[in-house]
Amino acid sequence: MPLVSPRLWRRRLMAWTGALLVALAAILFAWAADGVHELFTALTGPQPWLVFLLAPAGLALSAALTRHVFPGAQGSGIPQVIAALHMQDPRLVDRILAVKIGFGKVVLTLLGLLAGGSIGREGPTVQVGATIMHALGRRLALPRPELQRGLILAGGAAGVAAAFNTPLAGVVFAIEELSHSFDARATGTTLIAVIIAGIASIALVGNYAYFGVSETQLAFGAGWAAVLAAGLLGGLLGGAFSALLVRAAAGLPGLAGRLVGRHPVGFAALCGLALAVIGWASGGTTYGTGYAEARGLVEGGAALPAAFALWKFLATLVSYLSGIPGGIFAPSLSIGAGLGHWLSVLMPFAPAGAVVLLGMVGYFAGVVQAPITAAVIVMEMTSNQAMMIPLMATSMLAYGVSRLVCRRPLYGALARRFLLAQERGRGGMRSPLGEAGG
Repeated sequence: MPLVSPRLWRRRLMAWTGALLVALAAILFAWAADGVHELFTALTGPQPWLVFLLAPAGLALSAALTRHVFPGAQGSGIPQVIAALHMQDPRLVDRILAVKIGFGKVVLTLLGLLAGGSIGREGPTVQVGATIMHALGRRLALPRPELQRGLILAGGAAGVAAAFNTPLAGVVFAIEELSHSFDARATGTTLIAVIIAGIASIALVGNYAYFGVSETQLAFGAGWAAVLAAGLLGGLLGGAFSALLVRAAAGLPGLAGRLVGRHPVGFAALCGLALAVIGWASGGTTYGTGYAEARGLVEGGAALPAAFALWKFLATLVSYLSGIPGGIFAPSLSIGAGLGHWLSVLMPFAPAGAVVLLGMVGYFAGVVQAPITAAVIVMEMTSNQAMMIPLMATSMLAYGVSRLVCRRPLYGALARRFLLAQERGRGGMRSPLGEAGG
């Protein structure tokens, strides 16, 4: 009798407790990331040259700790969670979603932000959320593997929901990207976890819009040319970014590949130097998650270089080639916002704010190849339901274009490579690039 069974109520209470812990972890992670970026700005603002020391040293230290102290913490964590959902050996799942790896993911992501890396915290939050729920599931000693996978899925979704304050996007992301399927029982657990995480997030930090409230609209007419432009360009650049990361995960060619294999920490230091050069050329706008720059563009008050999107694209690519932990959600949305801002200059007949949102969803959909998630997450982040149809149209177009450039979705391709490496026992968790960009 499900309503009175002590065993089932124990599972429910454990799952609800896990959702609360995921929300708390996501909020503390967000506060820490903001504090670290403020510290980086305070250090390098008065002395911009300091980044030429801080970035190489920070990325080298992060790469060394990843290889020798927290092996398996590289990348964003989303491919690792996808791989864990498809693994049959519980020992491998325990290894990937170990508490030590989750802790290392947080610490090393903060270190990367302190060094000026163009990385986000949202992908790592997904792995941390899955790790918390997996640890609780192990204590419950669930009788069937699908129940354990349901908890992992719920933890990842709750991580997205709490990190961005986007509950609907958390559920959609779990179905479209993490599991690639709809299962009534798993989705029910996920939905409850997301709701509880969302309530906890609202109670602690308020019901906020991640990128601020946007009231812009796009009337049907000439302005819809921006949908076509953002979809085509966003899909092309996003697909190119994904293709580069997938190729890098398989091994860089030539001298770069030999340097990564023989001297991974030295290669990370060179990436840090390149990151400092890019930051200097962009006027210091490419460091960190890109949250402030994207929000400024959404609200219409940012003064950024015309080539901001290109500089941020390069900074994010270099950050992931270095092999340090970190996510791509926030940097990708920032790149997309810069792309939309550039398009708005070329298309003065369309509302600039609307074109910025289209650029965000176009590039993000091109990178992750999850069009529904992309549209929903941008809509929720800006609290703009009026733009939903243009966002969906742009997202679907970008998805189609991206598939022409990168045949396999980024996270799925990296998860497949990671899974094969684990099952073959080739030490995939110690790869210099790991699942770079994952």
